[in-house]
Amino acid sequence: MKRTQLYIDDELWNVLRVQARQAGTSVSELVRVAVRDRYANSPESRRKAMQHWAGIWRDRKDLPDSETYVRRLRKGKRLGRLAS
Repeated sequence: MKRTQLYIDDELWNVLRVQARQAGTSVSELVRVAVRDRYANSPESRRKAMQHWAGIWRDRKDLPDSETYVRRLRKGKRLGRLAS
């Protein structure tokens, strides 16, 4: 890990200090996370993360398939309420 120094105005310092206290972490850690989130996440890594999550509910047995779900909505009184 490398050490660096930043000049931060008083208003931003106070915001960071309050956020750090609420999160139970340090101002340094908040800055590291913010920089990592802003500059270290490539579009490729974000795409891979989204692909990992795609379809996570496909094997759930407690949910009806989408066609059944939509048909149940259409049979109910929901459409009548919307038309009113």
